[in-house]
Amino acid sequence: MVTMDIGAFGAKQTILHCPHSHGTYKSTQLQNLVPKGGTFGFDVVIEIGYSLFVHCRSNQETMAALAAKNISISEREISYLGRKFIIYLALAHRQSRPVLRKFLMRRGGYILHVDGTCEGDSPNLFCGLDGISELVLDTVKIASEQKDKLVPFFKGIQKHYGEPKALVHDMGKGILNAVAEVFPGTPDFICHFHFLRDIGKDLLNNDYTALQKRLRKLKIRPTLRRRAKYLEQKINPDCHDIGEIIESLQSGKWQTSNFDNVPLITAYALIQWIFDYPNESDGYGFPFDHAHLDFYRRIQKVHILLGQIKEINLNDSARANRPFIQLYKAIKITAEDNRLNELAKKLEAKIEVFDKLRCAMRIALPEGKNGINDNGDVSDMKSIEEKVTAFRKWLLSNKHREKTYKTMVAQIDKYWKKLFADPIPVVGPDGVVRNIQPQRTNNILERFFRDVKRQNRKKTGMASLNKVLQSVLADTPLVQNLRDDEYMKIILNGCSSLAERFSQIDAVQVQQEMAKVVENNCKTLPGIKKIIRDEELTVKFSALFSLTAAK
Repeated sequence: MVTMDIGAFGAKQTILHCPHSHGTYKSTQLQNLVPKGGTFGFDVVIEIGYSLFVHCRSNQETMAALAAKNISISEREISYLGRKFIIYLALAHRQSRPVLRKFLMRRGGYILHVDGTCEGDSPNLFCGLDGISELVLDTVKIASEQKDKLVPFFKGIQKHYGEPKALVHDMGKGILNAVAEVFPGTPDFICHFHFLRDIGKDLLNNDYTALQKRLRKLKIRPTLRRRAKYLEQKINPDCHDIGEIIESLQSGKWQTSNFDNVPLITAYALIQWIFDYPNESDGYGFPFDHAHLDFYRRIQKVHILLGQIKEINLNDSARANRPFIQLYKAIKITAEDNRLNELAKKLEAKIEVFDKLRCAMRIALPEGKNGINDNGDVSDMKSIEEKVTAFRKWLLSNKHREKTYKTMVAQIDKYWKKLFADPIPVVGPDGVVRNIQPQRTNNILERFFRDVKRQNRKKTGMASLNKVLQSVLADTPLVQNLRDDEYMKIILNGCSSLAERFSQIDAVQVQQEMAKVVENNCKTLPGIKKIIRDEELTVKFSALFSLTAAK
């Protein structure tokens, strides 16, 4: 233990030095850190910060953990000190930028991955991350990914860390224009996954949306749900018939002597099989997966099967097959709908072409199971470029294909130079020149944002990020860097713990940053929010008051 002046939290206080650079606290003596006057020492702030942002615990869980150490603290104080933790970390990060820059240069430079996330009308949390070290370099909250919002952010990264070796990002117009202005001449590449996703959406979206609307119009889902609920009430879940049907399906021979409940259970199982259509997806999402098309094709398969078996009597009862007949009638209109069938065939023809491009680019493959974590296989870039060239030539070799897929060809041509990156030579700390291949995808940031969402869901129980993005501090993603040993050495700057490091930060700076948080988080009443979204607000108010004045 040492005693130091930590003016931001009161007078001299006893600070526990953690022997672990990552702030893993083993001491149970944190109660010694509560000085007179009710303020808390840095170790408590760090304990709260790690609990909230690294271990993703809720305010209540954090409060309970501190109570077990005889520290009495309210939820509101936990939220306040959690924000203070982020501010101290952000200030330590900013002060460490010159050393971080040297660290990146010793490794041969950095490859800048940029992306943002938002939900609904929330701000966009935009991040810049090094693809080599995977460290978050800078973050910002902006209203949208427009050029004028991104140029200052990119210039800041350029100023603090130098020119990147390359950039990787999606195809957003604002990002493309901002990159062109700030980093002219820097190798600039499009994420292959984003490219395929955008080109696939453009190709399939109209027909896919029409298929969804047609299914909705026919109301097949509620019809099947009602039928499933009716059948479920008729089935005894403890009866042996279900097990015997399972054995029959596995062996290919009937393993039951009593067929009374077989049609009932089979009809119910077929409805549940139709609703299990997401199982056919590979986890990539649309346009790689086509859940609604899979749903429709399963309905058709069940329709064909029922047409084959509804007249086959397994016992002497004429009413035994009623579940088959009723289900057949329930899905007949949908299964035989000409419009749906035309849309499905049109979609499948386009999907076949899209899958050829996926195979050429060797990413998000039709048989792949990596889902949205897919970084592509290890094929060299030259080989991929040759396969995409061959695919483009194939598209243009047929007049019908050339006409149907001209937009796809135009997109491939537009981004060609940004799709295929040659290895970038960099000089390592040992003076040896080595080639670094930029990652083919921006999944490093996509995974980062999914982690943020998963952590929020664990912490709050809410799936939506909207409210979190409204209130979260822009620098919160820097917490991800705390897992990196090299980063910790850099920001500790010779200190033995984060507590000691934070104590060296000017308390006035912290107070100024906290004041900005309060200013930015001033809430507008819900009703007022609806009013101020109207672009014609002043005109409408004028009209209202004119009515009163005229009386």
